[in-house]
Amino acid sequence: METNSQISHIEAQLRECYGRVVYSHKTQEKCADILKRINSRFKWAQIIISAINTGGILYTIFGEVNWVGYVSAILSLVLVCINSYLKQYDLGQLMQKHSDSAVEIWNIRESYLSLLTDIRAGIISYDEIIEKRDNLQSELKEIYKGGPRTISKAYNEATKSLKKNEEMTFSDAEIDAFLPVVLRKK
Repeated sequence: METNSQISHIEAQLRECYGRVVYSHKTQEKCADILKRINSRFKWAQIIISAINTGGILYTIFGEVNWVGYVSAILSLVLVCINSYLKQYDLGQLMQKHSDSAVEIWNIRESYLSLLTDIRAGIISYDEIIEKRDNLQSELKEIYKGGPRTISKAYNEATKSLKKNEEMTFSDAEIDAFLPVVLRKK
């Protein structure tokens, strides 16, 4: 027979796991956001350099200024470098992997929250808690094993989002605004 002390120890461990999963989820989201910004900048750079380069080539053909041709040649080299980088690192695909991983981790995050709620409500046995905990850890291991690695900038942005901007925190009034009237606290 389990004791209250045993359950409180398991609950403490699950709370710790929940916190780590919240950070992992937000960090994966931030990685996807960072990659989206970088990818967008590269795409805009490609468009702008291509436009300038095309104008320079046309000016060289129809004009009489030779230095424009040299600038166009340098811009062509820059464009080749950008294209080579983007060929080697498919930022769009990597961004999608981070987004997919965030969705999978979100599900685990919500499962941890449900498990903690069930423990507090007293509607789950000690053996069920242990079984669900172990299953969640196994599922999370598989997600981490198949997911892309995150970067420190994404972790820093996640920390700012969670601590300063309180992205995972809601007041009762905020929650009430989303709920039907019969489910509201006030």
